[in-house]
Amino acid sequence: QVQLVESGGGSVQAGGSLRLSCVVSGYTDSRLCMSWFRQTPGRDHMGVAAIDSDGATSYADSVKGRFTISRDNAKNTVYLQMNKLKPEDTAIYYCAYKGRYCTDGSWSAASGYEYWGQGTQVTVSS
Repeated sequence: QVQLVESGGGSVQAGGSLRLSCVVSGYTDSRLCMSWFRQTPGRDHMGVAAIDSDGATSYADSVKGRFTISRDNAKNTVYLQMNKLKPEDTAIYYCAYKGRYCTDGSWSAASGYEYWGQGTQVTVSS
């Protein structure tokens, strides 16, 4: 059973930075995709960034140049470095896992992911 535990959310003023972490355990897939999604009330999960087991990354247009996804295999951890935060980045951020490459289907389709973390709140004030 794959388990995902996020941390690092919080409150920050516009222009500030936060780093989210997602510790992954219990996986056995050699090909996998780890992604960050975010969700605001009344809306579907939106794909923010993805990284697969070969290191290829993908980003939503709205965060390109501001957010960076990375991973530390030794720590079984995926990070999302968020810089130049804007009030519209306010959301609950979720880590998600699927046991195949990100490009196997759409990386930003939430329905393609098998496991999800509990979410961490990010609030950006103007």
